[in-house]
Amino acid sequence: MAATIGIDLGTTNSCVATVEGGRPTVIPNALGERTTPSVISFTNDGERLVGTPALRRQAIAPDQTFSSVKRHMGTDWRASADGKTFSPQELSAMILRQMKKDAEAYLGQPVDKAVITVPAYFNDTQRQATKDAGRIAGLDVLRIINEPTSAALAYGLDNGTPQKVMVYDLGGGTFDVSIIEIGEGVIEVLATSGDNHLGGDDFDERLVDHLIQVFEQENHVDVRRDASALQRVREAARQAKCELSSAQSTTVNLPFLMQSGNAPLHMNVTVTRSEFERMTHDLIERTSAPVIRALDDAGIAASELGCVLLVGGSTRMPAVVEHVRSLTGREPSNSINPDECVALGAAIQANTLETANQGLAPYNEILLLDVTPLSLAIETVGGVATRVIDRNTTLPTHYSQVFTTASAFQTNVEINVLQGERPMAKDNKSLGKFKLGGIKRALAGVPQIEVTFDIDANGILTVSAKDLKTGNEQSITITDSGRMSDEEIDAAIRDAEQYAAEDAVRAKNAGAVENARRQVATVEAALSRAGKRIDRDEKKRVKASVAQVSRYLRKRPGKMTDDDIQALIAATEDLERVGAHVIEVASEDQDH
Repeated sequence: MAATIGIDLGTTNSCVATVEGGRPTVIPNALGERTTPSVISFTNDGERLVGTPALRRQAIAPDQTFSSVKRHMGTDWRASADGKTFSPQELSAMILRQMKKDAEAYLGQPVDKAVITVPAYFNDTQRQATKDAGRIAGLDVLRIINEPTSAALAYGLDNGTPQKVMVYDLGGGTFDVSIIEIGEGVIEVLATSGDNHLGGDDFDERLVDHLIQVFEQENHVDVRRDASALQRVREAARQAKCELSSAQSTTVNLPFLMQSGNAPLHMNVTVTRSEFERMTHDLIERTSAPVIRALDDAGIAASELGCVLLVGGSTRMPAVVEHVRSLTGREPSNSINPDECVALGAAIQANTLETANQGLAPYNEILLLDVTPLSLAIETVGGVATRVIDRNTTLPTHYSQVFTTASAFQTNVEINVLQGERPMAKDNKSLGKFKLGGIKRALAGVPQIEVTFDIDANGILTVSAKDLKTGNEQSITITDSGRMSDEEIDAAIRDAEQYAAEDAVRAKNAGAVENARRQVATVEAALSRAGKRIDRDEKKRVKASVAQVSRYLRKRPGKMTDDDIQALIAATEDLERVGAHVIEVASEDQDH
């Protein structure tokens, strides 16, 4: 039976978990890391690297390496590499596919179902894009759930005492805050708020700006002109930020960062924690308004909170901890790992959904009730956003409202569906424009058109419409530049599957190349040790066999054809046969 997993698809790092023996467990990747950098890099040999290997290439190949892709989900942003263009969904699918592969290697069985988390403040388009990414990666996405809700689920597993909890989630690219009530077997989201463009990346960028400014003042050279140098500064800034969470100061030392004429230029800048906190003070302050709004929407005071959970790596910054303490009057809890709790909660939910689908009793009986983060509205006369569903409505939800025509004898209407909190349509996110035709000619205000909104448990919206006069119901299709069509998704799935097959062949080829290199090294070392104990003719045959294998090895593995690999394998087998006696003699010599 295939296993189910929970995936925290993060801006900076991603994490995957499963339920084993009744407990959620983080799955380490092939390198033994418990989180995987959300970075993708394309090599000149056609390889697609994900995680730490991709991160290592960022400084030397910045144009072929992509990070923080999550910030572009649901937009028409595209990346170009390997002679192709990739959408955020396709790049995210590469990360998800790596998560799937790591889980299968760890569990020793296929993995085809997952719960994937998203920031609570992701809109409909961004949620659909995340679900599409999962589909491209070969996963049946059981549910899309909000990251703070997932963290609360992991916390509630061991802290089922009825209480109201605030989840303050400051990740690499997004900020969310949710007020969650943990009851007897129920976790209910009361309110959520946040900022989709505030996270650790922004703190990094402030430090990058500072380092570049100091370097330019000292050397009169702009680092931003050199992509590789800029990437080195970004990596150093990220490391310095982490160090300043435990130290009062740190030094960014980057030798040979750039050239000026024939002279090398080095960066050596000391940054104190107080300096860093001054340059990022306004970013931390930006989290205040969403916190206050979430508490107001939930109808509670900060004093009524039983616990404040910090989620996301950026909450390790002391200034963030102090700010949360000041805002809520409570000491933030450190009972859960901020990097892993979201994936653990997703694994719990994945297990619950899958066991329920099989008619089995889940190992925990916690019911999860989430909310929609943003209000839904329709554009009406005068460009007004007429609200239909309020933010923080419990999911799933179904709501119908009757609209009519604005002009006499209209035979069709265009409905612009909006998401956001602003009073005017132009200030909100348009999810799509829907046309309903075939309306019977009548005076303005006479036709009755019922528009129905359905938001499922994933927070994804479906809209349908019906002319109440005739009873005709027509389907409505959302068209949005950030969404992929079914045809585009299917093409991306085929591309991903083809690459997976090519990757398997590439891995097999790499194994053949590695085996050949090892055999050449072994035989050459044996020849050297055996010396004159091997007669001239045998030595000549062995050296000829070594030369034959070495000729094939001159070709880069990525450029080798199937015929090349087969010839290499045959030559290696011949070398093993011809060199066996030499290795035996050398071993005897070593024993004596």
